[in-house]
Amino acid sequence: MTRQAGRALAIWLLAMLAGALVVWNSHFAADMSFFLPAKPSAEQQVLVDQLKEGVVSRLLMVAIAGGDSAQRAAASRGLRSRLEKRPEFASVQNGEAGSMNADRDFLFDHRYLLSPAVKPERFAVDGLREAVANSIDLLASPAGMMLKPLLPRDPTGELVELVSGLDAGAQPNARDGVWASRDGERAMLLIQTAALGSDTDGQETAIGLIRSEFAAAAPGATLSLQLSGPGLFAVKARATIKSEVSRLSTISTVAIVAVLFFVYRSLRLMTLGLLPVVSGALAGVVAVSLAYGTVFGITVGFGSALIGEAVDYSIYYFVQANRLGADHWRDRFWPTIRLGVLTSACGFAALLFSGFPGLAQLGLYSLSGVLAAALVTRFILPPLAGNNFAMRDLSHLAPRLKRCIAVLQGLRWPVLLLAVAAAALLAVNRDHLWHPNLSALSTVSAADGAVDQALRADISAPDARYMAVISAPDREAALQAAERAGQKLDALIAAGVIGGYDNPARFLPSQAMQASRRAALPETAELQLRLQAALADSPLAANKLAGFLADVEKTRTQGSVSRESLNGTGLALAVDSLLMQRPNGWSVLLPLRPPGGEKGVDIAIEPVRAALAGSGALFIDMKNEFDTLYNDYLHEATVLSLAGFVAIVGLLAVTRRSLRRLGTVLLPLLIAVILVIAGLHLAGEQLHLLHLIGMLLIVAVGSNYVLFFDQPGNAVDMDDTTLVSMAIANLTTAIGFGTLALSNVPVLHAVGATVGPGAVLALLLSACFVGNKAPAGQPT
Repeated sequence: MTRQAGRALAIWLLAMLAGALVVWNSHFAADMSFFLPAKPSAEQQVLVDQLKEGVVSRLLMVAIAGGDSAQRAAASRGLRSRLEKRPEFASVQNGEAGSMNADRDFLFDHRYLLSPAVKPERFAVDGLREAVANSIDLLASPAGMMLKPLLPRDPTGELVELVSGLDAGAQPNARDGVWASRDGERAMLLIQTAALGSDTDGQETAIGLIRSEFAAAAPGATLSLQLSGPGLFAVKARATIKSEVSRLSTISTVAIVAVLFFVYRSLRLMTLGLLPVVSGALAGVVAVSLAYGTVFGITVGFGSALIGEAVDYSIYYFVQANRLGADHWRDRFWPTIRLGVLTSACGFAALLFSGFPGLAQLGLYSLSGVLAAALVTRFILPPLAGNNFAMRDLSHLAPRLKRCIAVLQGLRWPVLLLAVAAAALLAVNRDHLWHPNLSALSTVSAADGAVDQALRADISAPDARYMAVISAPDREAALQAAERAGQKLDALIAAGVIGGYDNPARFLPSQAMQASRRAALPETAELQLRLQAALADSPLAANKLAGFLADVEKTRTQGSVSRESLNGTGLALAVDSLLMQRPNGWSVLLPLRPPGGEKGVDIAIEPVRAALAGSGALFIDMKNEFDTLYNDYLHEATVLSLAGFVAIVGLLAVTRRSLRRLGTVLLPLLIAVILVIAGLHLAGEQLHLLHLIGMLLIVAVGSNYVLFFDQPGNAVDMDDTTLVSMAIANLTTAIGFGTLALSNVPVLHAVGATVGPGAVLALLLSACFVGNKAPAGQPT
């Protein structure tokens, strides 16, 4: 090894070692953060918080099928008994009698501090007379048997008043004392994990415990367990991304190594040819890790495409320099390769400005990788390869390739007509080309989605589409604001605009509200006198209400309800999921239910916003925010793609110095984009923002080929080694990007399905349209 080669190898090894150390300490993630905005608006921040921490993100719906109704009920009870003892679960509900005892006891014991009906006039003589009369009337209702034992202690019906504001919507069906599906063939449970929705490890642990505890609760029974919920989707998404990254990288690497071995027939050259690939992949991960702190799994998966692009440079060098020598290659071909690298860099660099973290990481990863691969090819590879490297002679392929080029150039007009027809097809179907919402990027399969919908319908899982959001500097201020907003929402319920709402102040009133309610309670002696007057003609005797008098007095003198008072009840999670501390204060969520309690019914947005105006509450339609987020991404991707395209055009315009020549260079790239998008549409694939990015990458990657054709002389007379190296490089690029088309991850699939065939078309169309330039010998 020469001194120069030794120095080059030492520099490369040191750089790789430093990069490996960074990668070793990098944090890799395969969660939903890839799809969330880097700088969300106030509305989008609520969306982000709900996806990461909201109660809906912590719900797991469980169905037990098989056996008979009694077996399913027994398994449901056994599973609930086992899980409620585990700290990994905040709440386990199956409708079992007695499962809500702690909640009921808390509400009853603190009813005078919690009931919205507790006001001074309610405990006046007339107020007591009316309240007691209403309670007596309720004894004749279907709930009379349950209310009768409570009457001596709660003659004013405060518990009824308290629970009347809770969700009166549809409840799950019941069989053998536990919740069941609508058809009665499955026992149902609703589980809330202690782990946040963003804690994928915690969700995976909880799901594993549910499965293992079910197996222990129903040993040997012919029962099966079915799960669904955001936590399960997150766990499956992570597993899918990890599996896909490993699978695609393996397929791409094996296929490209096979091509390189066929071309080089030398283990040494093949190993050297992979140096730019290894360098590029490592540089990409290092750059992303240093810039963002976390590397998304999908970003690493994109590396399988980078393999195909990065290996092109070593192919150009070995195939071309094998005959011409390193110096001649550097003088003749490196300027063209360098320009191709810069056009690719323009395309990738445009993504850096995205507010969508996933796109920004893909851009930085690819930009760093391509530049590193090119620099290694230019400065490290030649000294290590030496001047005399034996390589298989591939010149026999050139005549066949030239005949293909001649045929392609004879098809210019048919190709143009095909491009016009494809453009017309896209124009006619422009309203049906694009996927309408963010679900286009979801890894949730149709089968999993169908199961989720079925379980949600069976268990009447909460829908958090509409909500009012309040921000305040401290918890007390937040609760007081929630109470004021609740008064406005009560008016909307009366008007039939909404069906109801959830409010943490219902179970944890502000200290000011508790003080007000406590002040409304008269002293025992005064209350006894008022009771006697109020019950003069009532069938309920005042001397039967000693328990009522004692409870009122206890409330007057006992402490207030605090957050700690809720511990041990299911109400604690309800409050914590709606009242959250943030770095800059507190947030209150007030989920709204549609009128009639029917899911799928839209709430009239404007009346709600008008009612909440001036209250400090922000009304949010979560579905609309999802759609807005996706449309923002799509708009941003459009702008960035156009910016990248303009940068590429500007770069080519500066170097080509001729509008005609610029048009000739761009024509095959634009036709390639049109044909690929038309093909995807005909294949039934709806486009989303990653297809749009793929269009930009077709131009960025395809420009590498068109630049080689845009040389002096007719394309049919192109140098043999150049032509062969382009064909091989195109094959590896098509393998790298095309492999992504096999992915089940929509983000990766879209890029692969767009850029893979687009790169091949860019080469073929460049051969078709770029030629018959200047006579041989004229400078470029």
